[in-house]
Amino acid sequence: MTYARIAGTGSALPERVISNAELAAKVDTSDEWIAERTGIRQRHIAAEGQTTGDLAFAAATAALQAAGVDASEIDLIVVGTTTPDLVFPSTACLVQHRLGANGCAAFDVNAACSGFIYALTVANQFIRAGTAKTALVIGAETLSRFLDWSDRATCVLFGDGAGAVVLKAADEPGILSSHIHADGGYKELLWNPVGISAGFKDEPNHGLRVIMQGRDVFKVAVKTLDRVVEETLEANNLDRHQLDWLIPHQANLRIIEATAKRLDMPMDRVIVTVDKHANTSAASVPLALDYAVRSGKVQRGQLLLLEAFGGGFTWGSALLRY
Repeated sequence: MTYARIAGTGSALPERVISNAELAAKVDTSDEWIAERTGIRQRHIAAEGQTTGDLAFAAATAALQAAGVDASEIDLIVVGTTTPDLVFPSTACLVQHRLGANGCAAFDVNAACSGFIYALTVANQFIRAGTAKTALVIGAETLSRFLDWSDRATCVLFGDGAGAVVLKAADEPGILSSHIHADGGYKELLWNPVGISAGFKDEPNHGLRVIMQGRDVFKVAVKTLDRVVEETLEANNLDRHQLDWLIPHQANLRIIEATAKRLDMPMDRVIVTVDKHANTSAASVPLALDYAVRSGKVQRGQLLLLEAFGGGFTWGSALLRY
């Protein structure tokens, strides 16, 4: 049997860091208020002219180097993002050309904060089917481009960044299973109300902004993540105590803690980067994974549970042997 196994990880963050205190000087908030409700202390913000593709390329380069893989070996590139550089071509195509991997399949996936889990699932299926041997999977975002910096309920939550993994076909177990879902009925609880076909608005930043009903999103997210975690464990006939690490979407520390409690997992076995990165949407999980690997926390052979929840609503999980 052929598996898709992670051969290397990489990440990239913009140089500019905005602390809670800096935001508090612009909107009616405070470091204490933000940290208490979200766990966030700071976020990285892309520089003027710095694109999602720039961050994706840097993360991909780091992942390829870690994997010892040349760009010419890549069969497939999948980028999870809600903030592509252009309407078209896809950010994946732009990154492909910069890497020098021209010719392989390359496309974007938009599943909001679940984008990396969706992209990983797609790449895993290509490798399991034997139609690709080496895949590059990236989650990258520049959410700061459409934030309303006068809205304290949303501007404090998000940041920019990118994370990437190189998957290679292997005989040893790698990705054991992934589970992705969506329910468009929840659209208006978390959305950006403008777009190409729906049109833009004659407002600042063309009406681009995040609209979120925070309490409702929190309630649905906790319940939904509980279900997908249970689904993953049952599909693999695993007891929750067999997991070595939980690597969750980094949106809110309270949601992370609720999921850890459901798994009866101590927080020292949970990777947390939300304090430093805030919510980087599709980049969140691969950023946390790369941090976990490079810090020496995650070791080869350990069992990891990745999970995410985002606008759509979309949600998903991946169980893998690192």
